[in-house]
Amino acid sequence: MLNGIPFCFVSFLMQTTSFLLYGANGYSGELIARFAGQYGLQPILAGRNHQSIASLAKKLNLSFRIADLNNPTALQAALTGISLVVNAAGPYDITAKPMIEACMQANAHYIDLNGDTDVFEILQQYNGRAMQKNIMVLPGAGFDVVPTDCLALWLKHHLPDANHLEIAFAIIGSGLSRGTSITTLQKLGMPGAVRKGGKLVPEPIGKRGMWIDFPESNQRSFMMSIPWGDISTAYFSTGIPDIETYTGISKATWIFLKGQILFNWLLRTSLVHRIIRKIIYSKSPGPDDHKRDKAVSLIWGKVTNPSGKSLTARMRCPEAYSLTAFAVLLIAKKILEGNYKPGYQTPASAYGADLIMEIPGVYRDPAPH
Repeated sequence: MLNGIPFCFVSFLMQTTSFLLYGANGYSGELIARFAGQYGLQPILAGRNHQSIASLAKKLNLSFRIADLNNPTALQAALTGISLVVNAAGPYDITAKPMIEACMQANAHYIDLNGDTDVFEILQQYNGRAMQKNIMVLPGAGFDVVPTDCLALWLKHHLPDANHLEIAFAIIGSGLSRGTSITTLQKLGMPGAVRKGGKLVPEPIGKRGMWIDFPESNQRSFMMSIPWGDISTAYFSTGIPDIETYTGISKATWIFLKGQILFNWLLRTSLVHRIIRKIIYSKSPGPDDHKRDKAVSLIWGKVTNPSGKSLTARMRCPEAYSLTAFAVLLIAKKILEGNYKPGYQTPASAYGADLIMEIPGVYRDPAPH
């Protein structure tokens, strides 16, 4: 008995409310830890920095475990008794593989906040092993890519023979976290990509540009093409063979970036990376609560079929980092309650196009034409 409660009940409660949150001391990780109680969940905080993890655990009255991803023995020990891992430690091209290998050994579900197309493609290769172990591998469980993935599948449902998808997003009133900025830094000077004929095709970032109206928010935003995660995930979710993804940016910046091919070599140098990294670390870890509460995320999607018929839809969502915390916790709760599909999944393939509508403050405005 524990305080008059049978140990078996306590054990069951822990299994259905507890998960390992790796990278809890990062900006998004801390948000997830702070909001977990709203979903009836109690994360076990984890990471490699003992001081910061222990300090956060004390502040939030949560337990913690310390493990370095480069130490498989310590990582396995940290996963003892764990049925679900939320990997909030980027860059995911570095952290995803050691963590998912540990999850395979521990028979633990794996979800993360990845938005990198290459990482999605790598994690798909774990589908067979995950199926055999009856666990789910679901990367992109945050703003990357829950809202866009859900909208892509919603559009596909309403135009089943669509063969071309465009997805765009704009974040109004908020900036990037330090972790996201560092991940972006790793990609400076690298080529972008689109999906053509079902294949990933390299393409310069910003090759395409367009204006999009968001009438429900009185916003008109300029968009440039980027290799957003939906180039991988939306193809998995919808089967649409041609996919382009865009983000909001000032047109002047886009015009400047159009000439990036001339200085990509410079952007890839260690000197430039050190200078930009220093600037990033001189700023705050991410937007504060007040800024996040006032900011919004706007999503736009369009599908077209071979005959030229098209369907467009828009969504208005909470600020990107808040939405990330809500989406991860919503998905974590479903998994811990036994609601999951074994193998590799995307948010929409696992839980349908209306998963995003379960998050408070999300509005979808279909406008077929």
